[in-house]
Amino acid sequence: MEQVSQAHSSTPATRRRRSVRVLGATLLTGLLLGGAVPYVTGNGGTYLSYLVLDERTDAQGAEHAADQARALGGKVVQDYPQIGAVLAYAGPGFAGELRGRPGIAAVGATRTVPVPSPPRPLAGSGFPADTGVRTGPDAGTGSAAAAGAGGAAAAGAAGAAAAAPPAADDVAEGADDSTATVPDPGEQSDWNLAMIGALDRPAGRNAALLRPPVADRGTDPSADRAGALPTAQQLSKVTVAVLDSGVDDTHPDLRAAVDPAASASCADGRPDPRGGAWRPDDAINESGHGTHVAGIVGAARDGHGVTGVAPGVRIAAVRLLGSLGQYYAENIVCGMLWAADHGARAINDSYFADPWKYNCPEDADQAALVAAVGRAVAYAQRKGAVVVASAGNDGQDLNAGRTDRRSPNDRTTGPPEDRRLGTECIRLPGELPGVVTVTAVERNGLPAVYSNYGRGRVSIAAPGGDPDGGTQGAVVSDWPGGRYAALAGTSMSAAHVTGAVAVVAARHPDWGPEQITAALARAADDTCTRSLPLGCRDRDYYGAGILTLPTG
Repeated sequence: MEQVSQAHSSTPATRRRRSVRVLGATLLTGLLLGGAVPYVTGNGGTYLSYLVLDERTDAQGAEHAADQARALGGKVVQDYPQIGAVLAYAGPGFAGELRGRPGIAAVGATRTVPVPSPPRPLAGSGFPADTGVRTGPDAGTGSAAAAGAGGAAAAGAAGAAAAAPPAADDVAEGADDSTATVPDPGEQSDWNLAMIGALDRPAGRNAALLRPPVADRGTDPSADRAGALPTAQQLSKVTVAVLDSGVDDTHPDLRAAVDPAASASCADGRPDPRGGAWRPDDAINESGHGTHVAGIVGAARDGHGVTGVAPGVRIAAVRLLGSLGQYYAENIVCGMLWAADHGARAINDSYFADPWKYNCPEDADQAALVAAVGRAVAYAQRKGAVVVASAGNDGQDLNAGRTDRRSPNDRTTGPPEDRRLGTECIRLPGELPGVVTVTAVERNGLPAVYSNYGRGRVSIAAPGGDPDGGTQGAVVSDWPGGRYAALAGTSMSAAHVTGAVAVVAARHPDWGPEQITAALARAADDTCTRSLPLGCRDRDYYGAGILTLPTG
């Protein structure tokens, strides 16, 4: 999660204790009820999940990778013909044996803690028929363990209840379901929209007004709202995907936006399109995050709640967050492919890939995860999607060496590794080629102190807010259950850019990803030059500049 905090939240220590209590209670309930933890009963064996990449990046490559995995006893639960890869479960020595086989490009364990067995089969799962993608033969058919959940446990039942809490310096990145909600803002807590030129009225007190509001643009032809911003009808022809913790499509601001036909859960690396599978699980910490992000992107303009950057856009809600709070690489691969195959023009990624905050090429497992997610991102880009990602909330220079005190974050015992990393170690998916990586600014237009930065590593800045600013300084958006919350972080800034991509795509349906991102970069640079006293001189933080909706 790339969310810093929320107004009036519980303390980090309280959140850590609550996380462990909820985790233990969830697993115990699953064991008692039989089936709530989505793994079939094993024979005492332990498994890790692996992404296996063939040298071929097509369906034949995926078939060959599956055959090679099975030959070594691997259980193939999903294949990804779009990128020549499969997801398999096997014992700890599997990757080393498989890497030497002809035609295999890379193999990587996606987790560090074994599970009792592969996940149970899902009925009715799979990618769209016209892609030629199928679930692996080992997947079979049958009912999922938890209706509408579609998620897999991130650790085996034995020992998972004692999972270590997050590293102290990183706890603030994720809120839990004790998040303090705020009253219905009545579409008035929207300094962030005024900053980027998405309103037809001036910004509130002390907000940086980087572009005149639509109503004040004089005799310029672009001053007319219909000429400056697309209509809801135009936006309804654009689909954007929110890959996150799930989206509450029953929220009044979002019920008309979320497209059930384009939504699914990928919470265990397999697409589960059954009704409601994309919704958040309130038993999981941070589960409201995706609803908040979706609200920033496309909440309805109806006089209540909040308004999104692109009200009227269609949202493909893709849940990645598994039942123990992880965004494993197979979840990201599944979600990226699903979104691309359902016509997403923008794909929002406000998270980093677990269990490694930064993945390093000298580690064979991590290198394979970079390759797998990289193939999925490239596939989405070729299909016409702009892939948008948060820069991260560690306040780190991505062009310098840094310390990672969090990883691996799926461990069940002991402290995390204290890793000193070089610049070759990257965040997924934010530092992959062509990804629009977004930093955060506060309402005064200045860089947020928590935001990662780095010239050439970040693309553009957008409103992320101040975690200590309450409803006037953070970003107010939707929260599950028809509620609202004020949060801050690069998660929020990325969502603004995703909404802006939808705006440009609605006005220019024939434009590809490069044209859309170029238009956003030009508008951002123009804003810095014309509206800020010193401009966006520090491109390490601002990238192209501060997001502003293009008027042409």
